[in-house]
Amino acid sequence: MILGRVVGTVVATRKDERLTGAKLLLVRAIDPHGKDEAAHMVAVDTVDAGLRDKVLVVTGSSARMAAGLKDTPVDAAIVGVVH
Repeated sequence: MILGRVVGTVVATRKDERLTGAKLLLVRAIDPHGKDEAAHMVAVDTVDAGLRDKVLVVTGSSARMAAGLKDTPVDAAIVGVVH
């Protein structure tokens, strides 16, 4: 799992039909103290996260096991909001 902060949204004019209706968010990795790290990623939002929310992101096969993403071409998914 990766701890991150939502820093923006991503708009795709064309995407796989299995991702129609999915919200794509730009996430920046952060350390446990909240300090920004260099890595950015695009992740599918499964928990209705918002701008500047701290989130948990899973990648790889774990992302495809997230709610509603079975059999979709996903490599990163937001699975939780950290309060």
